[in-house]
Amino acid sequence: MSELARHPSPAPRPRATLATCGATHILHDGYSNLLYLLLPIWAQEFQLSLFQVGLLKAAYSGAMGLFQLPAGLLAERVGERILLGIGTALVGLGFLALGFASGFAALVALLAVAGFGSCVQHPLSSALVSRAYESGKRRAALGIYNFSGDLGKIALPGLVGLALAAITWRQAAWACGILGLVSALSIILVLQRLDLGRRPTAEDAANMAATSGWGIRDKAGFRAITMIGIIDNGARAAVLTFLPFLLVGKGASVQTVGLALSLIFAGGAFGKFLCGVLAERLGIVRTIIVTELLTAAAIGVILVSPVITTMILLPVLGVALNGTSSVLYGSVADLVESERLARAFGLFYSFGIGASAVSPALYGILSDASSVSMTLAVIAAMVLTTIPLTRFLRL
Repeated sequence: MSELARHPSPAPRPRATLATCGATHILHDGYSNLLYLLLPIWAQEFQLSLFQVGLLKAAYSGAMGLFQLPAGLLAERVGERILLGIGTALVGLGFLALGFASGFAALVALLAVAGFGSCVQHPLSSALVSRAYESGKRRAALGIYNFSGDLGKIALPGLVGLALAAITWRQAAWACGILGLVSALSIILVLQRLDLGRRPTAEDAANMAATSGWGIRDKAGFRAITMIGIIDNGARAAVLTFLPFLLVGKGASVQTVGLALSLIFAGGAFGKFLCGVLAERLGIVRTIIVTELLTAAAIGVILVSPVITTMILLPVLGVALNGTSSVLYGSVADLVESERLARAFGLFYSFGIGASAVSPALYGILSDASSVSMTLAVIAAMVLTTIPLTRFLRL
């Protein structure tokens, strides 16, 4: 059976495929992490509790996580192209409308809309890149794709943080919304030009149906890597949600918080590359253990450090926080048949992003009852529970 028959979205230009999916990843991850900068601003303007702050993040991440799997399944019927375009447009519309939000309820609803739009990006882009490099350096390509998301995490919060010295957060939201709408049209046109993500033909659908179920080759390994992803994603989302409040409590300004997020995201971007190298030399299991230990240690030191010392340590924390995720994402394709990559990535991301949605709200309750410092200490302890799970990985 030829590659064209097996896959509804042929990729004759792997580098162009990677560049397009990488650019989409930059945009969507930039939007997602921009929230960490906006949350303290909203908390002050709308007089929100930390539990409500957690709910705002949960609205975005929850909608994004809930529809990861449906997006992967729907892509098998309609193709990735149209879904990526529509999803990006919804994110843009959500941020455009956020600029008019008048209170907590409006913020929750609009963040849910934006999160729903962003649900398509991870599973569909990951599947496109995986197929494009199926006979080549797929792990390296997925590593570059994952790294591209961190560029967005660095750029958008950093740029908006600087812009907030001259404009309001509402004006920044409007600008981000317009960017999303323009990008949505560009994504559809580029994918059409590359003949990527088209609607499957009847023959394509029949060939895909030959692979039954989820196509998971190593169920124990997939369960373990998913569970590690749940804990790791939950911890990362909670740290990024409450770290700005820790910094504000230490006397940091909004601009300093924006710089802090850029530093941690820059460390995360380097961590994607570094941990890819470490995984090749130390192995996946040992790399996961190293990154989780480093995460717990970095959080512990930051808790007792002044702002200046904390800023110096944030890139190190970023390396540790994102290092594990890079190893996990790059390993999913090794456990799944290529015909079922979209749904398998959708399943994996559903659990991970779902954890990102739930954890800020749960840890917000703990923060309201005790303190942000206590919450971060508990998170540091939680990440260490991933280490015993690595015994089930045979990668």
